[in-house]
Amino acid sequence: MCGIFGVISQSKNIKDLLLRAELIQRHRGPDYQGSYHCEIKSWQIGLGHQRLSILDLSELGNQPMVSYSKNSYIVFNGEIYNYLEIRQELKSLGYSFHTDSDTEVLITSLEHWGIEITISKLNGMWSFAWLNLKTQKLILCRDRIGIKPLYYSIVDKCLYFASEVKTILEVSNRRFAINFQVVGEYLLQSLLESNNQSFFQGIDKIDPGTYAVFDLSQDNLQLTLTRYWSIKRQEVKFNSETEIIEKVRELFFDAVRLRLRSDVPIGVLLSGGVDSSAIAAVMQNILGKDANLSLLSSVSNDPRFDESYFIDIMGGHLGKEVNRLTLDLQPSRAFELLERACWHNDQPIGGFSNVAHFLLMEQAKNLGITVILSGQGADELLCGYRKYTGFYLQYLAREKQYVRMFKTLAAFITNKTIINQFSFADAKRYLPNLFFNRQEINISGFALKDFVSQPLGLSMGMTVIDRQVSDIERFSVPALLHYEDRMSMAWSREIRVPFLDYRLVDMLSNLPIELKLRSGWTKYIFRRALSPFLPQEIAWRKDKQGFINPESQWLKSSLKAEVLNYFEEDSLIFKHQIIDRNKLIEKYNKYCQVNNNSVAYRDIFNPLSLEIWLRKYQTYISS
Repeated sequence: MCGIFGVISQSKNIKDLLLRAELIQRHRGPDYQGSYHCEIKSWQIGLGHQRLSILDLSELGNQPMVSYSKNSYIVFNGEIYNYLEIRQELKSLGYSFHTDSDTEVLITSLEHWGIEITISKLNGMWSFAWLNLKTQKLILCRDRIGIKPLYYSIVDKCLYFASEVKTILEVSNRRFAINFQVVGEYLLQSLLESNNQSFFQGIDKIDPGTYAVFDLSQDNLQLTLTRYWSIKRQEVKFNSETEIIEKVRELFFDAVRLRLRSDVPIGVLLSGGVDSSAIAAVMQNILGKDANLSLLSSVSNDPRFDESYFIDIMGGHLGKEVNRLTLDLQPSRAFELLERACWHNDQPIGGFSNVAHFLLMEQAKNLGITVILSGQGADELLCGYRKYTGFYLQYLAREKQYVRMFKTLAAFITNKTIINQFSFADAKRYLPNLFFNRQEINISGFALKDFVSQPLGLSMGMTVIDRQVSDIERFSVPALLHYEDRMSMAWSREIRVPFLDYRLVDMLSNLPIELKLRSGWTKYIFRRALSPFLPQEIAWRKDKQGFINPESQWLKSSLKAEVLNYFEEDSLIFKHQIIDRNKLIEKYNKYCQVNNNSVAYRDIFNPLSLEIWLRKYQTYISS
């Protein structure tokens, strides 16, 4: 995992821009910083790379890398997990290799097969820029799920692209307007990364599963976008439940196996739930009991939120010590960390869980663990969130399948897994407006007058699987991947997500809903598949909470004075007319009431995080 940057311009100061970008993104790649500069027609082209060495730690793996033919250059961020298999295929075609890196395999594949065939073969996470001197084209490409970031902006007849927004902001040497639609989605719907736009107008992302082509033989900079992958909507055929259990297990094992390829130490984030525990168990199964398996966990001093009991069970099962991080923040420390997290995130963060992740990555660095596996994506693929049970009940009612609906509801009530954790304050954003409009305090300011809300519920004609796909593509997974990338790369750590192997995504997302929600259980088929490798208290756990902490209580008590300081009249959220201050204070007071059940934690944290982000980035914002 690394940082990439590039610029295409008719200016002559390309080298200076490459140096500035290198300084901004160096946290993404501290091991080596390289650049390449050339001229095509009237265009000056610069490519920059900040390397975090994972495969082939020698200087032979440095980038920008030139192909053996000298016809093309590449800067690449990510990992091609099946590079050994592709390398062997290319060897059978007569190619020889001079490094042990996946980068050389990638650029050789691109020259031999071209972009379409190459990316169809890749299993991994990536964003790359491939400059083909022969065809005079630059291709920017992002992996299928969008695990690795890639931003671009065309301003003043220049193209800038980078792994992080802050790089484009700094190097372009101009101010950008706030994107109030994106701000509104975050502030009012707790949405991040729902489309290809950033918080700045004019800086966009290459969409997941998409590549862009710039033809440098032309006199103007125009991009042609091609969507090369999306989740296949197809029925998964199987002869028996046993067969599908074996298939799930087989694919999951292989997804983890591929993600263990590394020349540096590997660890795993362990939360005490079935997803992360399954990753850890499979890692040990593949590597052997004597392997140096590093476990990283976030715990709480508050017994209501502490996961130590289940983490200890899993640590004992694996026979490994768990490296713990206790998140217990004092006010001064809390806001210092929020500022640092917002800066690295390039946008407001979603909660103190992001701060916990930031600190876990610092701990990983101190322990010498460079690569960490994470369970992101499992809840979206396997209906692990509470909302999916609600969506399923809604769907059954809509289809007039009342007997199945009542049986499903009764099973979850009896099993005490999901229904007992219901919170109206959290669920309201998925419900039709008629459920809460009368008691909702609208904090929107004038700047959000044209905001259009996104439909987050189960729309008419939509199945639960349709809603899962929406979460994978727009409403959930992109935001999770964004903060995991930024918080990990702040400390030069690499996160790998086996659940988001595209083969698992295609299969699990399309499984019948009854294999995910059954007998009062979420993730039913996965629990069945991995149960033989896990303690039963973990495989069939009912009350998983995740990387959580008493953040809601903090905002009402120990952090209250500082929160109110951020909500003073001269705050930027009010100066930019994003928020009505009187309404926000009214909402915050209601939130702090003992019997509050209508104002959610995010309703208060989001304005707070937005204010912190605005202060960190105000020098880049046009009035």
